[in-house]
Amino acid sequence: MAARIKKFIKYWLPVIIYAPLIFYLSSIPGKDVPQLFIGQDILFHIIEYAILALLINRALKNYNPKLIYARRFLWVFFVSVIYAASDEYHQMFVPGRCASGFDLCIDGIGSLIGSLLYR
Repeated sequence: MAARIKKFIKYWLPVIIYAPLIFYLSSIPGKDVPQLFIGQDILFHIIEYAILALLINRALKNYNPKLIYARRFLWVFFVSVIYAASDEYHQMFVPGRCASGFDLCIDGIGSLIGSLLYR
């Protein structure tokens, strides 16, 4: 039992911690988001979801090593995009933020990049 708990902590806990971090960052009102450079929103979305995809890939691969890459790739993409959609919905209720289909697409691209990097 202790080995299972250690394995869970090592592989799934980072995903469980990182997902609420994305939610927290999306909760920052629009006026409080510092503008560091042009296009930062796009870059941050890509990085954010590439990291999420890396973490989910890592967890799935270690929990189910026989899962073929293509199937894992699809699962990671599906889970990441569903999470991104829920995050975009959440932003509709944050002052100065809005839900954006463009951001959702960028999140999906970040997820694809993360999955490709993990391979």
